[in-house]
Amino acid sequence: MAEITDRQSPALLAAIRVIDGFTDRTGTIISWLSVPLVLAVAYEVTARYLFNAPTIWAYDATYMLYGSLFMLGAAYALHKGAHIRTDFFWEKFSVRRKGWIDTISYIVFFFPSLIMLLLISWNEFHYAFQINETSDQTPWRPVLWPFKFVVPLACFLLLIQGVSELIKSIYMMRTGVELEHKEKVEI
Repeated sequence: MAEITDRQSPALLAAIRVIDGFTDRTGTIISWLSVPLVLAVAYEVTARYLFNAPTIWAYDATYMLYGSLFMLGAAYALHKGAHIRTDFFWEKFSVRRKGWIDTISYIVFFFPSLIMLLLISWNEFHYAFQINETSDQTPWRPVLWPFKFVVPLACFLLLIQGVSELIKSIYMMRTGVELEHKEKVEI
């Protein structure tokens, strides 16, 4: 990897701002999936317990919406630092050591794992699309390819945010300066 110098830093900082801004915008858009999720659950509870008329679609709608919200929100969670870390050790490390650990982790584990998951999940989605696969969980039997498309899309969004996080880690490793301090956040 090329050494990061002060001359290159403005371009890298601009790249980080663009990627983080993209993740902020997509995270905000994705968060709106919680609205139809809450509406579907509220409708089902009302229909089931007040009118004794459960729906055939609510179970499928809720697991698909919740699963989509969870998966697609992962890149936003990565950006905000909401993923699990062993803080007991992490807080004692120097900024450079944190940079080294994150850089190695992103290169050795994060990117290879997500690329493999992206390829595998894309094949699963493509197959489901080709055969117009439907769910056999309920009598409603919705098509599954839109839900299966969420996994490769989530991987793609995570890979994009991972580039920003890798740049930040390399910068920390090289300079000892933390570009963005991640607070302990619950999303």
